Amino acid sequence: MSDRTLDEMFPDPVIEVYKKDVDRTLLRENLRLTPQQRIEKLVSFMRSLERLRDAARRPR
Repeated sequence: MSDRTLDEMFPDPVIEVYKKDVDRTLLRENLRLTPQQRIEKLVSFMRSLERLRDAARRPR
């Protein structure tokens, strides 16, 4: 019996098209973080996004 999975033997062509555009290094980097670190990273991103939105709303 082969060690290959069904996905390896019969890849879905739609998924294969999308996979080429996925940066797996970012996925791996995030998976190395602890859940707490991921939450902190998300909170930091959301704060940055809020500051950016506030800056966009200010009159020039």
